[in-house]
Amino acid sequence: MVVITTTDGSEAAEALARGGVEARVAACAQIVGPIRSVYWWDGRVQDDPEYQVWFKAPADRFQDIRDYILGAHTYDTPEVIQLPITAGSAAYLAWLTDETKPR
Repeated sequence: MVVITTTDGSEAAEALARGGVEARVAACAQIVGPIRSVYWWDGRVQDDPEYQVWFKAPADRFQDIRDYILGAHTYDTPEVIQLPITAGSAAYLAWLTDETKPR
């Protein structure tokens, strides 16, 4: 699976990505950005630059990634979206599983 979150700057994105991989809740985290997000918050439309962090791990690690993001994130209500990986190379998928096993 891929779990996506957004944050307000490159340093925050780097901290989330590194922390998730170091905690082994994800085998890999990619940072994308800056992007532009337009969204409702505090009763009005906001328009802000953000960075996405894409965490990759087996689907059975979703709760661990979600809990990590909710605990480490600076937003009151961070985005936590799971996208399934419906296919992939066997070696890559095995690597995801291997690198997220508790040690």
